[in-house]
Amino acid sequence: MLEARAVTAGTEDAQEVERLLEAAFPPYERPPFSFLTTQAEREEVSLLAYRDEGLFCGFAFMIEDARLAYVLFLAVGEGVRSKGYGARMLADIERRCLRLLLQQQPVARDLREISSALKMISDLERIGDQAADIAELTRFVRLPDGPGRQRIEEMSKAVIRMVTDSVDSFVKRDLELAREVCREDDQVDVLFNQVKKELIGLIAADADSGELWLDLIMVAKYLERIGDHATNVAEWVEYSITGNHPSNN
Repeated sequence: MLEARAVTAGTEDAQEVERLLEAAFPPYERPPFSFLTTQAEREEVSLLAYRDEGLFCGFAFMIEDARLAYVLFLAVGEGVRSKGYGARMLADIERRCLRLLLQQQPVARDLREISSALKMISDLERIGDQAADIAELTRFVRLPDGPGRQRIEEMSKAVIRMVTDSVDSFVKRDLELAREVCREDDQVDVLFNQVKKELIGLIAADADSGELWLDLIMVAKYLERIGDHATNVAEWVEYSITGNHPSNN
């Protein structure tokens, strides 16, 4: 049974979280472990370690105030990623949102924030799934030099920025940042169409390498879908702030 418990400095959970931080985030993006533990001393902030019958599965760094619960960092242990713990950890976060919904009986803005957080969870889970699909393909694919490689690299950088900014816009309640994420999705779509057109041409010219080109099209498609999910998150941020979802415009 998956269990969450608070992390305190100097414990085995703390050591596992610190190791996972180093593995999951590049140095320039990694939140210092000391910052997480210091923030977790505040009543409305939680640093949770997840274990299943003693096995360390991952951790979540969460805000849980009187209005909503949302996750700032979520990382799953390397050895358990294929066992669905990420989805189960997100389900636990969803339960926390629902519990607040029932206990606090929020209205207006508070209700929009909680309902938006519940919607975002689904998109964040799909982003994780598609990132895992890309990682699986990279075990077999070597991207050759050329315009296609450059455009896929541009897509990946844009998509990473979109995911980061969409979550930041929710945390900071930054409406303009959320709208910028939606605008950037158009550029990702353009890059995807360029990559697809070029790779289809390569399939026609070099049928023997057709499987490689198809795998690269799938990588580009997964990146494009991640951009779509980041856009969904940003649109729910706009709804949580303004009360109007962009799809209604």
